[in-house]
Amino acid sequence: MTGLKRTLGPVTVTFYGLGTIVGAGIYVLLGSVASYTGELLAYAFLIAGAIAVFTALSYAELSARLPQCAGATVYIDAAWQRRYLSICVGWMLVFTGVVSASAIANGFVGYMNEFLAVGRVPAISGLILFLGAIAILNMQASAILIFVVTVLEVAGLVWVTYTASIAEPMAMATIAEPQMADSSLIFGVLLGSFVAFYAFIGFEDMVNIVEEVKNPKRTMPLAIILAVVIATVLYFAVATAALRVLPASELSVSDAPLSAIMQASGGGGELISLISLVAVINGALVQIIMASRVLYGMASKEMALSLFLRVSKRTHTPIPATLIVIGLILVFALMLPITRLAQLTSLVMLVIFVLVNLALLRLKSDSSVVYQGVQFPKAIPLLGALTAFSLLLFQLIPLLF
Repeated sequence: MTGLKRTLGPVTVTFYGLGTIVGAGIYVLLGSVASYTGELLAYAFLIAGAIAVFTALSYAELSARLPQCAGATVYIDAAWQRRYLSICVGWMLVFTGVVSASAIANGFVGYMNEFLAVGRVPAISGLILFLGAIAILNMQASAILIFVVTVLEVAGLVWVTYTASIAEPMAMATIAEPQMADSSLIFGVLLGSFVAFYAFIGFEDMVNIVEEVKNPKRTMPLAIILAVVIATVLYFAVATAALRVLPASELSVSDAPLSAIMQASGGGGELISLISLVAVINGALVQIIMASRVLYGMASKEMALSLFLRVSKRTHTPIPATLIVIGLILVFALMLPITRLAQLTSLVMLVIFVLVNLALLRLKSDSSVVYQGVQFPKAIPLLGALTAFSLLLFQLIPLLF
């Protein structure tokens, strides 16, 4: 049977991950984080990056230990050999990919209407079918598109940072104006860092293309670490520059924070809005690829229909798996309440992160498992599990009380 083709090198994989992280991060969450942190916005992103890096390092080691599609499913199966748990996690991953792409598709409509008035149904349907066709065409073509868009996204962030850095700063009185009581500063930064954490979770998508990566045992860990580090530096730079020209109180109420920063810096916001639109498209494509590769990986482990294991001899992509994902995204995007599903997706991802960190901890503690390759201290998955579980509790408490 035809398998997936290894065509992706370290630079392409790094930008694949960086595009996923940045596209779902700073372009969307900057204003939301500012509403909690006030003028300490940049530090919230630093803390979030520090929290995310533990789980990212666990994924980096696991992707080298077990370089197979359906990442989390494979890791948990290797750690506990509980088929029901592995299948459950696999479908949870597919669910998060489908719902994320559905939410992104709905967000696309708002960005599109800033440039061209298009009905919701044709806009969403056209976007998903177009991206599905690209995902089916071949992985190298998809990766090249993601690479180009990611370069555009990063260039946009650098441009915003540079423009704000050389612009006339706000009056010192405005800058010094407190955004919250002194007693709540630390709590506000922590709350903001919890929100900002979701701007880093794209590294999960990276491990699901591992069977299409050249020399995965070296390439995947390096690409994951680079993607998270670069994203953290970019986030800190943008947040710091933003507060030179715009108070956090105004940033927090803006529907297009990067555009607001550009306007406050004396420039126009149209181009950065266009880049934001492209970033949204990039995010949806990555989710389609991720969900289809999880189905493929599950089928290879006999955890899903063997139909999903079929790979085209011409395109070297899992066409049946991609088609079912496209169909599910269309249904979710057009018919279901995406806001609530997106909130549920965040909870599901945190559950998976806890399990993945615990899986690595178990594998590292098992003396019968022989592995020579990229390894991190046991403290890394332990801290990853604790931080992910803390975030999970933080999300659940408001729902329970």
